[in-house]
Amino acid sequence: MAGRAGITVLSGARVVLPTGTVEGGRVIVEGGTFAGSAPAGAPSLDLTGHWVVPGFVDMHNHGGGGASFTSGTPEDVLKGVRTHREHGTTTLVASTVTGDLDVLARRAALLAELVQQGDLAGVHFEGPFISPCRKGAHSEDLLRDPDPAEVRKLMDAAHGTAKMFTLATELPGGIDSVRLLAEHGVIAAVGHTDATYEQTVEAIEAGATVATHLFNAMPALGHRSPGPIAALLEDERVTVELINDGTHLHPAALELAFHHAGPARVALITDAMDAAGFGDGTYLLGPLAVEVKEGVARLAEGGSIAGSTLTLDTAFKRAVTIDKLPVEAVVQAISANPARLLGMDDRIGSLEPGKDADLVVLDGEFSLVGVMRRGEWVVHPQLG
Repeated sequence: MAGRAGITVLSGARVVLPTGTVEGGRVIVEGGTFAGSAPAGAPSLDLTGHWVVPGFVDMHNHGGGGASFTSGTPEDVLKGVRTHREHGTTTLVASTVTGDLDVLARRAALLAELVQQGDLAGVHFEGPFISPCRKGAHSEDLLRDPDPAEVRKLMDAAHGTAKMFTLATELPGGIDSVRLLAEHGVIAAVGHTDATYEQTVEAIEAGATVATHLFNAMPALGHRSPGPIAALLEDERVTVELINDGTHLHPAALELAFHHAGPARVALITDAMDAAGFGDGTYLLGPLAVEVKEGVARLAEGGSIAGSTLTLDTAFKRAVTIDKLPVEAVVQAISANPARLLGMDDRIGSLEPGKDADLVVLDGEFSLVGVMRRGEWVVHPQLG
């Protein structure tokens, strides 16, 4: 053990591992990764009475801290990234919104540079290939059918950093676009869709593996016309995104999804926009004006919900304290599952030796008190 430097031992906490929760566990950080052992006398931080969980992974996020990922400079994007890191999101995919194709291509190139720098985990294109019937906070004038050639143009513009496309797969070109994405290892997500049950099954068979914010921006579950929700919930190949902010979903809907899909097929996301971690006011989401009042974001014209102001520490606490979900299930949904979907579970998503030292410290009431990313404290626990 001699000569090992930069080691910190976090001791005494409830530590959530892939195998379960360890009472009075130890987490050993060496440099930027987790280690399996520590020398006698290594510096130690006593976290008795706290929880240590893996850093959160958000695969659907449009901004925060007053900054948007859909517009502005790289510095603006980084401001949003820092805001979410302070709330426990140590890995984040930047999501776009519907726009002109050339504008989106330029945006993807800018975001790709931040991925290559290690600040972002990838790019998610939400729109313009979505249904005008379920457009939500997307500009209808800029919507288009999912032409595989145009999908490929955006994929190429992201220089290998595209992680996911949200598509209304029932539109002309939708199934061919799903097949194209699947062939290139990019997630095809069904969302902002007016598809039938049968059309959704066809998309899953073609390679779609994610439901973009299940329940929202799609037909409701019906007993004669079950629509996309039933198809997405029943298929073991599909992971369903859920926005657990108390606005997008009734607790019963969240419980239904967790019960039917199981913890291994849920990804908790924020779908956050600029106001996350910032406050009420007037914002832009793409070209559309958004009013945020009491933490709820709605289009200034029409009143449609326009993303969220959620941060993942709030989603975690709500899932455990209000929805009464097991902590281990929430950790799976907020860290391990999105890490797996993004193809990054060899590096992130769990507290295991050799992986990046990304973790969140929560107190006994599940409020965030510390965040570490790659072995560096983003938020240092202030204890006692």
